[in-house]
Amino acid sequence: MQEAEKIWMNGSLVDWHDAKIHVLSHGLHYGSSVFEGIRAYRRADGRSAIFRLREHMRRLVDSAKIHRMEIPHSLDELCDGVMETIADSGLEACYIRPLTFRDHGPMGVNPLNNPVKTIIAVWEWGQYLGEEALESGVDVQVASWNRPAPNTIPTMAKAGGNYIGSSLIKMDAIKNGFVEGIALTTSGYLSEGSGENLFIIRDGVIYTPPAAFSILPGITRDSIITLAKERGYEVQETPMPREALYIADEVFFTGTAAEVTPIRSVDHHVIGEGRRGPITTELQEAFFDVLHRGTDSHGWLRFVDPASAAPANGQAQGTHSGDGASVQTA
Repeated sequence: MQEAEKIWMNGSLVDWHDAKIHVLSHGLHYGSSVFEGIRAYRRADGRSAIFRLREHMRRLVDSAKIHRMEIPHSLDELCDGVMETIADSGLEACYIRPLTFRDHGPMGVNPLNNPVKTIIAVWEWGQYLGEEALESGVDVQVASWNRPAPNTIPTMAKAGGNYIGSSLIKMDAIKNGFVEGIALTTSGYLSEGSGENLFIIRDGVIYTPPAAFSILPGITRDSIITLAKERGYEVQETPMPREALYIADEVFFTGTAAEVTPIRSVDHHVIGEGRRGPITTELQEAFFDVLHRGTDSHGWLRFVDPASAAPANGQAQGTHSGDGASVQTA
């Protein structure tokens, strides 16, 4: 990891190596944290833009609310904190990690009296599943570990503790010679990858597991559904059995880190022709066109201006459209 000089911590920028927490922090012992993954891209015109910043930060606030954490910063202040951190880093493209956690205080399962802290860090990060994955696809397995059953833990929240299961899925896949794993629900239906949403294409129709199937409702997932429908594709959010993977024409992952990554085989079953298919290619190109080249007709991008990024305690920069996208005025 290439370090930036500063990390935003509870409203102020501090030196990277001074951004520390106590070893008795509740989040370290009990997984009581929520976080986000966001990307800033350097576009072909030389400008840096953050993809769907406000939606990501709203999900951070929502995740915290589900876990009874009250973040002592407004949504606008959190968005400005991201802008300030990127501007200070000088990075033109980066991965963004906001994290809210319960700090040290009373020890024990009850976290209600532990203070809630928030940090924002940025760093350079390439393709999550490998540079060639976006074109050639990846080989995956169906995981032996299931996603949590409904009403066990809230999977709608992007919580640190939820990712213990994801780590098991990922480690097993790598140990078995695959790049990634696909988890099933406790009822045996398709759910998601360790850190990605899942799409299947069969006879021109695009299928994806519904939100009730223990998935994290991804923001990239939502974007791909929007782009697919605009191009005339039928998209169904529906239960699917494991074997739907083996007879699919195309399969792909979506996510902030994975972006749009084709899957070329599952459990050694070759998908389609064993490479990125035509619909996956079309959606991938449409997605990257918004990020790198084309017109942002949905207001998904917020542009970073290092010379005028708002301070953490200043006014929100640009124009906010409700709880949707936040776009810096040009």
